[in-house]
Parts: sequence; structure tokens; C-alpha cells
Amino acid sequence: MALHHKTGKGGEQLAAEYLLKKGHKILERNWRWDKAEIDIISLDANFLVFTEVKTRSGYPVPEAYETLNESKMTHYAEASEAYLEWKNLDHEVRFDFIVVWLIPGKDPIIRHFPFAFNP
Repeated sequence: MALHHKTGKGGEQLAAEYLLKKGHKILERNWRWDKAEIDIISLDANFLVFTEVKTRSGYPVPEAYETLNESKMTHYAEASEAYLEWKNLDHEVRFDFIVVWLIPGKDPIIRHFPFAFNP
């Protein structure tokens, strides 16, 4: 597996553990629909949460949040609708974003942005 895939999977695992500690119930990981892959789908109170995770190596820089472009948000919205229909769910939906920075020799830094976008 390529290094960037290992880094990404490691960051997704840390993000999932973080969400569990925050009280989320993880329903799916790396769920695919059409052109979208949703990294984590979870329940948080009354919300069905679709979370995009970005993992970076090195010190925190702001560009990770900029990966949420209009096209990605549209695909996420379509995928969330498909998931709700597929599972026959009627939950309020929330879109979150988590950035994980993996810094050699340091503890990972995790930043969670609930309600990160509204497609």
C-alpha cells in the first residue's frame, strides 16, 4: 500500500476513535456510492453525521479545509440522500469535517468541524 494510503487510513482510524469518544455510534466506514466515498457515517444524538476526513503529515496548515470544493459537497449530498433511502432512515443530516495531522515524534492533532458545510 502506498504511503499516502497508509497515512489516510491511519488518520481515518484516529478520527473514528475520536468520534467514538465523543459519543458517536459508527455505522459505516468508507461507504461508496457513485462518485462519492464517505469516510465515516455515524449517529450523534439525533443527527446522522457524514464525515469527511483529511490526513496530513507535518505541521498544521490551513489548506486541508480547502479540499471541500463544490463538486465534493454535491457528491456528498447525493450520497447522503442515497444512504438515507437505502437504509430507510429519517434522520436529520449533518456534514462534518475532520483534519488529522500526523507529526513525527508528536501526538496526532485532530480538529473537528461539526456542521462544516451545507450542500
